[in-house]
Amino acid sequence: MLVREDRTFEKIVAGATGLVLTLLAVGWMTGEDPAQKPYLGIAGGGFIFNYREADVYYGFTANVLKPLPVGSWLVAEFEDPGGGPPLAVETRLHARSVRYGVRSPSVRGVKAGRPYHVSIRIYDYSRTELIWAGEKDFVSQIDDSVVPDKPLTIGPGYYPNPDLKGG
Repeated sequence: MLVREDRTFEKIVAGATGLVLTLLAVGWMTGEDPAQKPYLGIAGGGFIFNYREADVYYGFTANVLKPLPVGSWLVAEFEDPGGGPPLAVETRLHARSVRYGVRSPSVRGVKAGRPYHVSIRIYDYSRTELIWAGEKDFVSQIDDSVVPDKPLTIGPGYYPNPDLKGG
C-alpha cells in the first residue's frame, strides 16, 4: 500500500511540474519585450467644436506606457488648418501622472474629411535630447463653418452675447 501512495504522489508532482513548465514556456513565448514598447500610447483624440463660445480646437489623450526620465517634456506640434506654421504646445511630464490631455490653441479653417497632422516628441528635462517621437493624424467629420464668428454666449452663466442682438 505504501508503494502505491508514493507513486500517486510522484505522478501528481510530475504532472504539476509539467504544467508549470508548459505555462512558463507559453508566457515566455507570448510576452512583450518592454524595450520594444513606445513611451506613449495615444488613447484617443479629435476635434472639438464649441459653437456657444465660437471656439474650435483639437487634441489627444496620451498614456505613458513605460517609465520616462524625471522632468521630461512632451512637445506636440499641431498642423494649423488655417495655414501657417505648426502650433506648438509643451507639457512637463510628472512621475505621478500616467495620462495627459494635450490640446491645440484655437484654430479655424477646419475642412471635413481632411487629415490634420500632429507631431509628438518627448525630450529630456533640458529639451536637448530627443527620447521618443511619434505622429498622429486627426480627421474632422464636419467643417468649422458650423461655428459662428462671434460667441453666442458670454460669461459663466451663458448670457446672450450683446454684440449679436439685432442680427
